[in-house]
Amino acid sequence: MDRDKILLTPGPLTTTLRTKLAMLKDWGSWDADFNAVTASLRQRLLAIIHGHDSHVLVPLQGSGTFSVEAAVATLVPRDGHVLVLDNGAYCKRAARLTTLMGRRCTVLSFDEAAQVDPAALAQALATDASITHVVLIHCETGAGVLNPLQAVADVCERHGRGLIVDAMSSFGAIEIDARKTRFDALIAASGKCLEGVPGMGFVFIRKAVLEACAGRSQSLAMDLHDQYVYMGKTTQWRFTPPTHVVVALHEALKQYEEEGGQPQRLARYTSNYRTLIAGMARLGFKPFLDPAIQAPIIVTFHAPADPKYDFKTFYAAARARGFLLYPGKLTQLETFRVGCIGAIGPFEMEQAVHAMALALQDMGIAASAVT
Repeated sequence: MDRDKILLTPGPLTTTLRTKLAMLKDWGSWDADFNAVTASLRQRLLAIIHGHDSHVLVPLQGSGTFSVEAAVATLVPRDGHVLVLDNGAYCKRAARLTTLMGRRCTVLSFDEAAQVDPAALAQALATDASITHVVLIHCETGAGVLNPLQAVADVCERHGRGLIVDAMSSFGAIEIDARKTRFDALIAASGKCLEGVPGMGFVFIRKAVLEACAGRSQSLAMDLHDQYVYMGKTTQWRFTPPTHVVVALHEALKQYEEEGGQPQRLARYTSNYRTLIAGMARLGFKPFLDPAIQAPIIVTFHAPADPKYDFKTFYAAARARGFLLYPGKLTQLETFRVGCIGAIGPFEMEQAVHAMALALQDMGIAASAVT
């Protein structure tokens, strides 16, 4: 197969040729031309959430988790208390890194097949006045749940607590409007719904809380306040930036705007999702989640009940036909996941379903025997 394999994962994603070509030039990290790209990138990202008046944008090297860790360490005081709303694997990761950052952490657990409950959050905040910040994973891609950001933000605002949102897998596709939704920090990354390449995260920090963040982080490299101040003074990154990742994301953002921004990106992903669900239903696969709480980002499917099924074999057969799937992240059930995001459309999703049908044939599993 001549083309690159299509990545049906929650990131890295399939990217366009334009985005790939943007990485063929070398850039000086302190050069004026590169600094102009960084400045443009920051403004374009702020525009997506209508956040120019309320927030600043701080980029950071590394995977998205680097930026989640940086946000917790920068925004939460050393004596702060974080409540993590947990309905999946990435929530648990947020709780673990919060503890490793030396901040007190409490976990409010929910079923991984359900959204987090704003009413339960309100009760927890009313009960424990020591909680200073709440962490929400907007789209928990462990199962694919879309959590109720606006309702959670309203509860936090009503109780006067800070909200840190991990929007890694939703930003750019699901609407987030800083004029309507109050959050102290919102975190995303280059290699997700913006369809850049991995290697850079970024954090929107509310201007009203920014000054108080000075000196809170115990990390030099991951101090977002210091990064923001330095960029303001010099227009440069403090330490060597991922130059090729930055220019690739800048090019991807141009294409994002040309496509029509968030509404059109969501429309394409929703079309991908519907095509996938319909195709997999023909093969007998059942999605794990109720459609009412399913984000059109990544879908968890129950594994076939047939004893001949083995994920590694299934994966290899789909891979041989040009499609990379994702293993399940659930603890109690055997599942696998199929992403709907990236520079792909319904045609590629139909091809992916066909590849999985052929993979079942290779394994001697009839479609009717999947469930």
